[in-house]
Amino acid sequence: MDLSGKHLVLGLSGGIACYKSAELCRGLIKAGATVQVVMTEAAERFITPVTMQALSGRAVYGSQWDAREGNNMPHINLSREADAIAIAPCSADFVARLAQGRADELLSLLCLARPSGLPLLLAPAMNREMWAHPATQRNLAQVRADGAVVLGVGTGAQACGETGDGRMLEPDELLEDIAVHLRTDRPLAGRRVLITAGPTFEAIDPVRGITNHSSGKMGFAIARAARAAGAEVVLVAGPVALATPRGVRRIDVQSALQMQAAVQAEADAADVFVAAAAVADWRPARAHDAKIKKDGSGRPPALEFVENPDILHGVARSPRARSGALYCVGFAAETHDLEIHAAAKRLRKGVPLLVGNIGPAAFGRDDNQLLLVDADGARPTARAPKEALATELVAEIARRMPARTGFDTPDFQRTIAR
Repeated sequence: MDLSGKHLVLGLSGGIACYKSAELCRGLIKAGATVQVVMTEAAERFITPVTMQALSGRAVYGSQWDAREGNNMPHINLSREADAIAIAPCSADFVARLAQGRADELLSLLCLARPSGLPLLLAPAMNREMWAHPATQRNLAQVRADGAVVLGVGTGAQACGETGDGRMLEPDELLEDIAVHLRTDRPLAGRRVLITAGPTFEAIDPVRGITNHSSGKMGFAIARAARAAGAEVVLVAGPVALATPRGVRRIDVQSALQMQAAVQAEADAADVFVAAAAVADWRPARAHDAKIKKDGSGRPPALEFVENPDILHGVARSPRARSGALYCVGFAAETHDLEIHAAAKRLRKGVPLLVGNIGPAAFGRDDNQLLLVDADGARPTARAPKEALATELVAEIARRMPARTGFDTPDFQRTIAR
């Protein structure tokens, strides 16, 4: 998340979640942004302006009568310099102030006087009963109607000892949301992207199965990058221990057949399909109901295998994909002769773009090197973190979609005619 050149007003209203605001401020600074902190009097009961000044590197504002501004108008000057205003935490009382248009202290006055079109991002934080109260929900609906963006809340243990909705989102979640809303280039805005990620697990018996070393990191990174590019993202994930990316709808599956069913159910609504999962080629013909026991003979049990369906090939052969309404991207994990195998696989799968990599050098790692293969040849990327490669790949997909997608090339027409 690169926020270089961005300037934010970070507003703190009263709430125990102010302790998270310190980490959020630090994260924004690390991402390259400059941050001007504005605190309500109630917020100063929970965290000191000295702390926020040390983290932001700027003097904190708290009074509308602050004489440091030459024209004595901090409520005007501070918002005019900003790319966005983020209120974190945003208490129930502060939501009510915004809904009523109150302006009796600096932070609410600043929000009311902000320029038209300046994003106002709210990170609510309150007790679960306060969050669920009709008055709060009514006020939230009003501030949304007035143009504010409500970033949502977390669920879990609260400082009061109760458990439920209303917690402020974690700093890393807020940082990601803020970065998405500050992004001016959203090349996939209005698009729906369907992604598969991770391995599949093909059961032999209740405790054993066939799988591979795929961690799902690349597919999850692509989901984050597509969401940041403005897309509505559905992620079909095999059995991996990764957190769901913010703003992404996740469907968990185990086997290749389950993944195929999930993809088929979502493909008709998608504009892009990225098959990044490492799907097992084979599965046992029969999964035993009980654990297979050793019989003392020293011989392993006889297992019969059947081939799994080719999920990508099936989608790429669909009428929507053949007409160009669904842009399909495949992945190939090889151990050698990557360009030769990836080029052949692209033709075999019938897709305009195939992404190749060396599996043993990619599975489980945080970095990778990709080979982008299309009808015009192959182009390697530099080795880089998977997050950076995902951003590069999503930009490549977005670039291809409105213009030359590969569906009208002679090479691709020969492919789908086979």
